[in-house]
Amino acid sequence: MKILAISDVTAKYYFDFYKPGKLDGIDLILSCGDLHREYLEFLVTMSNRPVLYVHGNHDECYDQFPPLGCTCIDDMIYVHQGVRILGLGGSHRYRDGKYMYTEAQMRWRIRRLWFQLRKYKGFDILVTHAPARHINDFESISHRGFSCFVDLLEKYKPKYFLHGHIHQNYGIHIPQKTIRGETTIINSYDHCEFEF
Repeated sequence: MKILAISDVTAKYYFDFYKPGKLDGIDLILSCGDLHREYLEFLVTMSNRPVLYVHGNHDECYDQFPPLGCTCIDDMIYVHQGVRILGLGGSHRYRDGKYMYTEAQMRWRIRRLWFQLRKYKGFDILVTHAPARHINDFESISHRGFSCFVDLLEKYKPKYFLHGHIHQNYGIHIPQKTIRGETTIINSYDHCEFEF
């Protein structure tokens, strides 16, 4: 299965310079948040493939105008062709905002998923907006990762962990891919294609 992960900025390759056929071969699109709904709607229309998304910290506009044809997977495990995908959007709370959480609030969201985690016996892909703590995050509260995401990686050992929020233009040493144990961590800023 070929997956396109996207986050934070509209990828010029898929939007500004789009040509018919560019999305051929893509089986699934996963959005890690902070993208214009029109972009998601464009991708679902042009690819005719599922677009699953979590909320970024700037996605309050989705409440009134959600991206049509796309599926929000926040706070749930979504199964696509046998692949178990867990969605947990939002970032650390650094100001008032609907999709911003304290560490305790994010831990509570995860605790509420106990039945789904047991039913599906874990998950294969974790899709978030924020990164995990001390894995390519920053010390500033606005771009700090969640420690509870590290706990999820250690307990369930998913094959992939996709996140956004850490723009690669923030610094020259921000990797797109990192390996931690059995998990490949992908910073989905702009876009990244990978095979599952």
